[in-house]
Amino acid sequence: MKSIVISKPDKILKGSIQLPASKSISNRLLLIRALCGNDFKINNLSDAADTLLLQKLLETILQGKGKKKVTEIDTANAGTVMRFLTSFLSIQPGKWVLTGSERMKQRPIGILADAMKHLGASIEYLSKPGYPPLLINGGDLSGKEITIDPGVSSQFTTALLLIAPCLPKGLVIHLKGKSVSMPYAEMTIRLMQLFGAQVKLGKTRVHVQPGTYTPGEITVESDWSAAAFWYEAAVFAEVVDIELRGLLFDSLQGDAVLPAIYQNFGITTEFTDQGIRLTKTVKKIDGFYFDFTDFPDIAQAVISTCAGIGIRGRFEGVQSLQIKETDRLRAMKNEIEKLRVPVAFFGEGDWISALEIKPVKPVFPDGLTFETYGDHRMAMTLAPLAMKTRSLIIRNPDVVMKSYPDFWEHLKSVGFNIQKNNL
Repeated sequence: MKSIVISKPDKILKGSIQLPASKSISNRLLLIRALCGNDFKINNLSDAADTLLLQKLLETILQGKGKKKVTEIDTANAGTVMRFLTSFLSIQPGKWVLTGSERMKQRPIGILADAMKHLGASIEYLSKPGYPPLLINGGDLSGKEITIDPGVSSQFTTALLLIAPCLPKGLVIHLKGKSVSMPYAEMTIRLMQLFGAQVKLGKTRVHVQPGTYTPGEITVESDWSAAAFWYEAAVFAEVVDIELRGLLFDSLQGDAVLPAIYQNFGITTEFTDQGIRLTKTVKKIDGFYFDFTDFPDIAQAVISTCAGIGIRGRFEGVQSLQIKETDRLRAMKNEIEKLRVPVAFFGEGDWISALEIKPVKPVFPDGLTFETYGDHRMAMTLAPLAMKTRSLIIRNPDVVMKSYPDFWEHLKSVGFNIQKNNL
């Protein structure tokens, strides 16, 4: 579909939603299973496009393993898949060209690729140095110790961690500088430990002992980052009583910080046997400040929340959003300013470290059109604003397939009207 028209005739948010399985957990488990060498059952595996793609590519890699002919591995627009396979292919016998979409070719991979080369991997840049596509000659790695800057993406650290038990000498990773999205690396470590890996995490280094992964059945929990858009909608609603099933209190996911964040907006989270229940009380809030260094995937929803209710918002630690599926900071500025809400950036040069929105009453013209920039989180972030106006238009709504395929159907189930726009 080129676009959809969304409206919500009332300000009521009631119902029960089975949130999708965590894509982040699912993709890590697929790599652990592939490295394990023994199949095991993964219950509630994500059906997101990125996870389906990774499954398919792992099958392609299995077929191309050990062959002299080059096998092309196309990760499309899946950043996690690109990063994870950069390290994974480095230890798989064979010749591989790892590539992706045009946007993927603009997303840096040099920190990870150079770290792999330091460990003995054979990796060449086929175009611009530091960026995909890559030519990888897989084989044994000799190194056992590296230093990496975790300040660009935690996925670089995770990619190294996942293969570390399979290296002959294990791996010591020295973390130099401020980490971003560290809860994702911690999630990786906890999953690795569940499958027998010996990992010790310190303040500035991670030590992984050589060994093997042990197979074992596991069930994937629901995705906390997917809950962000429902929290946002709850703020815009007048009456709220909605159940989000599958979320855990003792979650592996850092984005389980959402209840604490949205308590500031009057949203109460009650944990149940099935997941969580959201209700709302009226609460006056003049402004909001938060550092999203560890939680970048939920930043857009919170930015949109503040813009939608017209309060000042200051959002620090958002630099990693510039190298996602799109430059999410500039994309958010473009779309939020359609509400006549001023957005300011702070940082050095082109590198933005903070975003601020002014406390201005937003304007919601009927039929406002939002662009999604090929980014699933842009579409899902902007959709709840339909509760603030008669209707709005979302361009290229199918981008939600990347992480939350049932998003539009779930909105319909709680009373949103969604129609295909033929214009």
